[in-house]
Amino acid sequence: MEPDLGEMIEDLAQLVGVESPSSDPPALRSSAAALAALIERRLGTPPELVEGPAGPHVHWRGGGDPRVLLVGHHDTVFPHGTLAARPFAVAGGRATGPGVFDMKGGLVQGVHALASLADLTGVELLVTCDEEVGSATSRALIEERARACGAVLVLEPSADGGALKTARKGTGGFEVAVHGRAAHAGLEPEKGVNSLVAAAEVVLAIARLGDPATGTTVTPTMVSGGTADNVVPAQTRVRVDVRVVEPGEAERVDAAMRSLSTTVAGARIEVVGGVNRPPMHESASAPLVPLAREAAAAAGIGPIDGVAVGGGSDGNFTAALGIPTLDGLGAVGGGAHAEHEHLLVDHMVPRARLVAELVRRVLLGVS
Repeated sequence: MEPDLGEMIEDLAQLVGVESPSSDPPALRSSAAALAALIERRLGTPPELVEGPAGPHVHWRGGGDPRVLLVGHHDTVFPHGTLAARPFAVAGGRATGPGVFDMKGGLVQGVHALASLADLTGVELLVTCDEEVGSATSRALIEERARACGAVLVLEPSADGGALKTARKGTGGFEVAVHGRAAHAGLEPEKGVNSLVAAAEVVLAIARLGDPATGTTVTPTMVSGGTADNVVPAQTRVRVDVRVVEPGEAERVDAAMRSLSTTVAGARIEVVGGVNRPPMHESASAPLVPLAREAAAAAGIGPIDGVAVGGGSDGNFTAALGIPTLDGLGAVGGGAHAEHEHLLVDHMVPRARLVAELVRRVLLGVS
């Protein structure tokens, strides 16, 4: 059955209409319920809701021996109230609203792709609730089902122009807490230990840890500290974003972060965090790229590119296991995590066809 654009937009409106900020289990339960209802309505059988401390993951199985796993997430980065300020809308060929591009549009396209296939034996769909915050409660389940299925298709948004994502950097983050000692900034500053001055040294050292030659980026992104204008700051915290291409770089950066020092006497440095998503090497996508090109031609969307990107996804985990993984099969649009987030409506049906044709080829094992 050919995917219907009107029905896809209706389903997208329903999913976007349920706010699902990460780390909010009640909201994620509502989101999971809405997604489960959509899946049962379109695929004919209900999924399992896998409860966890972060909220429920949604797992649907087509029966038989597992052959291919479609992966997505229903949590978003947007806080409560975003929907009221920016409700779902379709205008000028664009659908807008919180999470429409990353990645509720991809979920709708994936479900409608599966609904268009006559036989779903061997197909699984796993939609997690904590991808945007590191997938701590879903990683084991993702890896388990990926091993069982042997091939993974990730419904994350496409790269620019609808390109697939054939490689991703490993991602992670650190928090550096610089501990000092408070004192009156005017009367006796010498009795304090200025954590902010120490943190300034630390930030400069962190900024030097990146390595353009290997694609490693280490970026201080947020800083907070101090309590009042006239108090020597006793504590300053620095958040750091890390992206790596080469596996050995994760270990190098980790060691360097944990050996940070300062010349400010009496200051103490505490470091937590690390690289939690390993790199997704292009070798993981290589077995699936020819099938995707054949599927794109069959779906009527012509040649399709594959690119390496800096962001991470749950595909990083499955690729690191050596399981064939292809990412970026979801929505075409832009503005992920931003106010201008949008999905290009005209691409919804062709992308659903692409996913359907790719699933069919993986199941058959032919190009």
